[in-house]
Amino acid sequence: MIDVTIANFEAEVVAASMTTPVLIDFWAPWCGPCKSLGPILEKVEAAYAGRFKLVKIDSDQEQQLGAAFGIRSIPTCILMMNGQPVDGFAGALPEGKIKEFLDKHLPPAEASAPPEEIAPEDTDPAAVLEKLQQAVAADPANDNARFDFIRLLLQRGQLAEAKTAFAPVAGKAALVRKFEALQHWLNAIESGAVHHDAARAKTEFDTRIAANKRDFEARHALAQLAMSQQRWVAAMDELLEILMRDKAWNAELARKTFVSILEIIEPPKVKVADGQVPPDDPTVATYRRRLSSVVLS
Repeated sequence: MIDVTIANFEAEVVAASMTTPVLIDFWAPWCGPCKSLGPILEKVEAAYAGRFKLVKIDSDQEQQLGAAFGIRSIPTCILMMNGQPVDGFAGALPEGKIKEFLDKHLPPAEASAPPEEIAPEDTDPAAVLEKLQQAVAADPANDNARFDFIRLLLQRGQLAEAKTAFAPVAGKAALVRKFEALQHWLNAIESGAVHHDAARAKTEFDTRIAANKRDFEARHALAQLAMSQQRWVAAMDELLEILMRDKAWNAELARKTFVSILEIIEPPKVKVADGQVPPDDPTVATYRRRLSSVVLS
């Protein structure tokens, strides 16, 4: 459990929710129900073992944050995922009801297993690919190994093999963020393959956008073309252009695709000494901040 203020809100809530759901508990020291709810929330957080992160906001001290979320009574809890609120509840619910609420939104427990300790940057890519393939064969339910295996296949241009490896988990794409990210990448590759002349297609999309800045279909197609070529920054820049004009366009497709790219390009965390925090990848960190500023604007 972490106490959050306006000063650390973006880092501890918005940025954190890009990778792990964050449950915000709006409370106040004088609130009787808040005092009974707090320990229950902390107990549930421990029981869920990292499947979500609990933070507390003192609504008296942080009135700006309370107003931003439209808090009318306390205790009120808001669940944040991918940088924005997705659901909430008011009042001191019992433990069972809180778990029911969380289970509607959180990935299954097995999807949050610790990632495989494989460091592609320290090993020959072919050896890493073989190691990942063996890990998936030994444990088909190992979502992290399967994600890394498919991602490396796509990075190497082995599309047919990637599709074969993805097929057994395609039905989980709506529930597991890693697989949703791979689905977006596969969709982009298929979309890009339609254009036999990528340079000409880009020129056509650029012309459409120059004539109409709100041609979101053209902007999204341009982003998909960039994704198919693994030009991730160009894709995210185009998606941000959509988000700055219409966050909800096409059932939030631009935001979902943007988050998927961050999932794909984030490198494995480097090992550091106990008590130290691994450094963030600069590109991932920059574009997470840019997404947060647009979503919250």
